[in-house]
Amino acid sequence: MNDAAPAPTPAPAPRRARVRAPELIGRGGWLNTGGKELSLAELRGRIVILDFWTFCCINCLHVLDELRELEEKHRDTVVIVGVHSPKFVHEAEHQAVVDAVERYGVEHPVLDDPELATWKQYAVRAWPTLVVIDPEGYVVAQHAGEGHAHAIERLVEELEAEHGAKGTLRRGDGPYVPPEPVATDLRFPGKAIALPGGNLLVSDTTRHQLLELGPDGEGVVRRIGGDGQFKEPQGLALLPDGKVVVADTVHHALRTFDPVSGEIELLAGTGRQWWQGQPTSGPALEVDLSSPWDVAWWRGKVWIAMAGVHQLWTYDPETRTVEVAAGTTNEGLVDGPGDEAWFAQPSGLAATEDRLWVADSETSALRYVDPEGAVHTAVGTGLFDFGHRDGEAAQALLQHPLGVTALPDGSVAVSDTYNHALRRYDPATGQVTTLATDLREPSDAVLVGDDIVVVESARHRLTRLRLPEEAVRVESVAHRTQRSATEVAPGRLQLDVVFQAPAGQKLDTRYGPSTRLLVSSTPPELLLTGEGTGTDLARELALNPEVAEGVLHVSAMAASCDDDPENEYPACHMHQQDWGVPVRLVVGGASRLPLVLAGMDPAEAS
Repeated sequence: MNDAAPAPTPAPAPRRARVRAPELIGRGGWLNTGGKELSLAELRGRIVILDFWTFCCINCLHVLDELRELEEKHRDTVVIVGVHSPKFVHEAEHQAVVDAVERYGVEHPVLDDPELATWKQYAVRAWPTLVVIDPEGYVVAQHAGEGHAHAIERLVEELEAEHGAKGTLRRGDGPYVPPEPVATDLRFPGKAIALPGGNLLVSDTTRHQLLELGPDGEGVVRRIGGDGQFKEPQGLALLPDGKVVVADTVHHALRTFDPVSGEIELLAGTGRQWWQGQPTSGPALEVDLSSPWDVAWWRGKVWIAMAGVHQLWTYDPETRTVEVAAGTTNEGLVDGPGDEAWFAQPSGLAATEDRLWVADSETSALRYVDPEGAVHTAVGTGLFDFGHRDGEAAQALLQHPLGVTALPDGSVAVSDTYNHALRRYDPATGQVTTLATDLREPSDAVLVGDDIVVVESARHRLTRLRLPEEAVRVESVAHRTQRSATEVAPGRLQLDVVFQAPAGQKLDTRYGPSTRLLVSSTPPELLLTGEGTGTDLARELALNPEVAEGVLHVSAMAASCDDDPENEYPACHMHQQDWGVPVRLVVGGASRLPLVLAGMDPAEAS
């Protein structure tokens, strides 16, 4: 007779909320499938991760990199599908999406959804958003922003075990079909500078190297760093000692290249991406950076357009240190002292004696820093207004400019990337004009004598133009983002940022609150109450009934750690996302605004 007590029955796993996944539809069709149309029915049996992205968005590019390891490790069970959901008009052009898929090395199927049909079906509110669909076709998780790859991998492993046991998991090759490679000297070049000897140095971004060309901009002199030293390099700046500082964007680093010796050295960065809460100043080789996109030498320092965190940083060669010079990490257009200003993916820099010009891409703005460190806006109004309109700067419009070049007369040329144009702003007259059109995604320009050489990124070439005495005239076009406004009721609005710690993790409260919520609005009068920073992810807002429409800016952050009491030093992870939610105030509109940071909104799940 066995007197031992029976083993306790294990507690059942918590029921995972599931909702049926809507079909994938997009007028632009499919890329990276060999011309084949895909449906969720064909993907049944696989774990599907939808990546809602748009190619202007630096956070989306970060997530593409975050997913690469998971994509490779679980290639026989997981199918990642990029759902391209445009913000800018140019991003709705099919060829632009084709170019972006190659430019950023996307190695999974992509649905081109120019009308945001699938975005709306999945009630997505932010770029990037990741949605996980189980092998039976149900949505089981949603994550907005960056930093979720570890949580999604844990969920994938759970789904593999669960559906492997049920017999509903199907393994095998995925539907990805790589496109045919194209031979050109340059492939999506980013930035260019003129070297003292007359040659041109170009960041050959997609090929992860620099290319030195002859003065004609065509003859290849040499290739530099093609052995993994660079990863999608962008900005270049000539230093007083003759070396070139390079924004090594995806390595989150700055390097120097010596044109004489050919030597490449690390100048700043650790190779890791900066996250909220990490140091923002200190020895340059010990501080993390985040997608440096351009660099410029101004007033004895290297200025860095830190696109990944919407800031400007500096590198001081005397102390070999870096620090933040302007920007709060909040995304938007706010002028003022450097520590109060907001940027949105600053991507181009040009220095003159009394101004550092900034192409602030996501606000479609031209901005500048004065010698006292204050930030000003010359052209542009905010995140959601863009177009091609010349005239007085106050009403002129750009579309996602990536470059700015100082001209001899004190004006600047703007590489107006998504308008395929070179524009000019003259501070003396306050006028914006068009210098050239029919370019293809110009991302930078450099003066060479009386000419200006434009980096036509999507034509994979440099194009030499004579600076015209009179600007080209174009028909005015104004746009607003295609995203439809959320209809909300005036008065009380309950804002809920949904965050559920991933399986096996808990909120990290060892050093105080582990969550942070920042709320503001455009125009500021939209919010009567509820603006500001707090630690609760739920907040009651009061909307002004006298303001018909506007944008709610919401920034949320949460820290979670492995829930293992035996581990004295558990691994911790940061989750963060910024939302710009266009709202329209209507009687009978919604009284609750849910934004999913991680997990599933309880009100939506069944």
